[in-house]
Amino acid sequence: MTINIDYEAERELAIPWEQIIREIVEAALDYEGCPYEAEVNVVLTGDEEIREINRQFRGMDRPTDVLSFPALEFGRPSDFSHVEEAFADCFNPETGELMLGDMMISVDRVIRQAEEYGHSTRRELAFLTAHSMLHLCGYDHMEDGERLVMEKKQEEILESRGYVR
Repeated sequence: MTINIDYEAERELAIPWEQIIREIVEAALDYEGCPYEAEVNVVLTGDEEIREINRQFRGMDRPTDVLSFPALEFGRPSDFSHVEEAFADCFNPETGELMLGDMMISVDRVIRQAEEYGHSTRRELAFLTAHSMLHLCGYDHMEDGERLVMEKKQEEILESRGYVR
């Protein structure tokens, strides 16, 4: 598994952020039953940078906590059964790994939201990573039913690694 992490934020996260991200990416893929070795790219950035990307790609001129850019389109979330035939170009030719996509996480939001929700920055970073991984696996939360499914899965992924509120 390849997890590329770029730390571009000005603020420092005084936690083992690389370890947390790697742990949750792997936990999410195990939980979702991904049958492939995968590649995921993560950028840790600040509010201003994520605001600009949010404006460019989503037309929303405001910062957000996490942005997800899936490389695949799933008919059903985490249905990997047709990936090889439908998305052959999504396999890294050098490693053979499935390139799932990219995520951006605002360090500013990790710190702020941890304070607002009354839990640790470790838990908030783990939560945002799990949330984004589910998006990379085809989940969404535009409707209440989808939101409830994602919330349950996020909590189960986090609990499986000891990240509780």
